[in-house]
Amino acid sequence: MELFNVVSVKEAKGIIDSSFTHTLGCEKINILQSASRISFSDIKAECNIPEFKRSTVDGYAVSSRDVNGASESMPSMLELKGEVLMGKVPPSDIALGECMYVPTGGMLPGSADGAVMIEYTHEMDADSHEMDADSHEMDADSHEMDADSHEMDADTILIYSPVAMGENVIQVGEDISAGDIVIKKGDKLRPYEIGVLASIGISEVTVYKRPRVAIISTGDEVVPCEAKPSIGQVRDINTHLIWSLLLEDGMQPVSYGIIKDEYNDLKNTVDRAFNECDMVLISGGSSVGKKDQTLKVISSYDDGEILVHGIAVKPGKPTIIGKHSEKIIFGLPGHPLACSIVYKVLVKEYLYGLTSQSEKIYGTNAVMSINYHSAKGREEYLPVELETMGNVVVAKPVFGKSGLISVFSKAWGYVVIDKNVEGLKEGQIVQVYKL
Repeated sequence: MELFNVVSVKEAKGIIDSSFTHTLGCEKINILQSASRISFSDIKAECNIPEFKRSTVDGYAVSSRDVNGASESMPSMLELKGEVLMGKVPPSDIALGECMYVPTGGMLPGSADGAVMIEYTHEMDADSHEMDADSHEMDADSHEMDADSHEMDADTILIYSPVAMGENVIQVGEDISAGDIVIKKGDKLRPYEIGVLASIGISEVTVYKRPRVAIISTGDEVVPCEAKPSIGQVRDINTHLIWSLLLEDGMQPVSYGIIKDEYNDLKNTVDRAFNECDMVLISGGSSVGKKDQTLKVISSYDDGEILVHGIAVKPGKPTIIGKHSEKIIFGLPGHPLACSIVYKVLVKEYLYGLTSQSEKIYGTNAVMSINYHSAKGREEYLPVELETMGNVVVAKPVFGKSGLISVFSKAWGYVVIDKNVEGLKEGQIVQVYKL
């Protein structure tokens, strides 16, 4: 019987990186259909956001010099020159000693460099200062006043609080400046990035085509999930598991059904998958049993190459990585837990590389609940559930063999145990990565 020539996870990743040049094309789509798609190139803004000075408050546009030192006991008195209507240019500029009402988001007059919140102001209407002529009649000659200084052409605004230059104001280009790269190649377009594209007038975006990933489930004992298995048979878990993982990661899964452990059937199916897809995933048939056909199929191609057979990872050791027509093929373990781990560790990373994504993975600090022994020589991925005890987050291992699917459904995440470490100690702080 052939034995595995085991490589480390790091070595397997290095082999993949150096062995494949397969690339994906692109397509232009409306931004309303672009959620979770991957940008094919850098996108630059061709305008400033905002394109005008705008107020962040309801209040009055002012020159900060006019309200310097303003207080409740000694307010600044400014002449109101009108108001700014939303979506409109101010009716005029303001001079020193003047102000203009401006709503939140409204455009500031050119000379205004600050905005005072309306809560810190008071409007004095000119009519309230007129005196009844009969009751306040004075000698015209001795009390004559200049009509221009006595009468107010507009309301007077009392300002009770100073503002600094730029306070309560968003400057031109403060959010986005023309020429800024707002979306980078390989960025996933979340709703927030789509909002940015809309703000700079981009309604169509060029994105990577979704990688088409073939899923082939193998095994004489495997039956469809809707069938009632006979003794010795099992339902097809991995097709649905892998399909869902691919959808979650923004890929396009293509199922080729369940193939029995028969060489010609598998070979014909793999031929179709290579022609129609960017990657082939075969579930089962990756060990060294007499009926496991994956190795034979890959080796049957003139340019077929077995790059890896056996990875020092627990679970997931009997993994195959092959090559044909510059495309990658993975022979994944048939056990669901092992299949999931290999997908997370290797398959997903390769797919992200096809679309120039660089996923940032952040772990959660937790404290191990028990001592856990791990055999040295294999990188282990230990499923754990999290529980808060007081102010401490505790990681509790979810035990189960690689043939059990329920292990991951019960787990919140996993802990990576280095191949050179013999285990984890109770109370040790570990990083838990979400599944």
